[in-house]
Amino acid sequence: MKSVTAFAPASIGNLGVGFDVLGAAVVPLAGEPLGDRVTVEASAADRFECTGKYAERLPRDPKDNLVLKAKGFFEEALGKKLAPARVVLEKRLPLNSGLGSSASSSVAALVAFNAFAGEPLDRPALLALAARAEREASGAAHLDNAAPCLLGGLQLCTASGATRTLPFPDGLAFALAQPELELSTRESRGVLPKELPRALAVEWAQLVAGFVHALHTGERALFAECLRDVIAEPHRARLVKGFRDVQRAALGAGALACSLSGSGPAVFAVAEERDAASVAAAMERAFAAAGVASIARACALDRRGARLV
Repeated sequence: MKSVTAFAPASIGNLGVGFDVLGAAVVPLAGEPLGDRVTVEASAADRFECTGKYAERLPRDPKDNLVLKAKGFFEEALGKKLAPARVVLEKRLPLNSGLGSSASSSVAALVAFNAFAGEPLDRPALLALAARAEREASGAAHLDNAAPCLLGGLQLCTASGATRTLPFPDGLAFALAQPELELSTRESRGVLPKELPRALAVEWAQLVAGFVHALHTGERALFAECLRDVIAEPHRARLVKGFRDVQRAALGAGALACSLSGSGPAVFAVAEERDAASVAAAMERAFAAAGVASIARACALDRRGARLV
């Protein structure tokens, strides 16, 4: 009986400086990978199941689940229905966490459906379908989670909808703190201004350009200087209890930079790999001091992206 399982990793949308433009896939340096799994198995009739730690938080009506919506998008692109199958989503990422949870589910589903169908679609085609799923989840077809989740690495999302893989400096790692809070992307987008002052737009362009240059040259000082969020963080910081304390703790423990992961509430920092675990511990302690339970991990860049397992 044909059966395939796909895994799609957690991701850091925006990467601080790159609002809706940059995103990075991550993998813990120790322990289980972070991400969702989808299994598609030949069956006499279509069936859909949800398992995993966060399955109970998903919509009760299966038709509202992103996995089945992704299946519909895939079949539309394929031009025909898939053979009957049992589809199982193992929901291992929390919802509304800032870790690319919706992208992980939809990307894992698309990769699994594609494998089940004999790989008829290439990665760019799958990415276009993932963008549609992101629009369903958050109201905007941004790729800063979907692209790294599918393709791995650090991804630049271009104005045309294409992506480019950017280099990431050797020796750097992430500290990722996952607080027991929820913040929907729709809610966090709602606090953002509709327009930017010209001076702020220029500053943001300077920061993004400087950051991308630092990625190519490996300049640590420029990397740290430019990894700042002047677009969203000033408005979203108040939505995450303890964020500023966590940010100060990360920088005090040696991080080069620290910001919200995606729309939050998760918080990421970038540090030398040797310091990543101690930075993560400092972030977890700071959340605890603010009365927020969290799990913090040292992570590497996941260069593989979604894959069959």
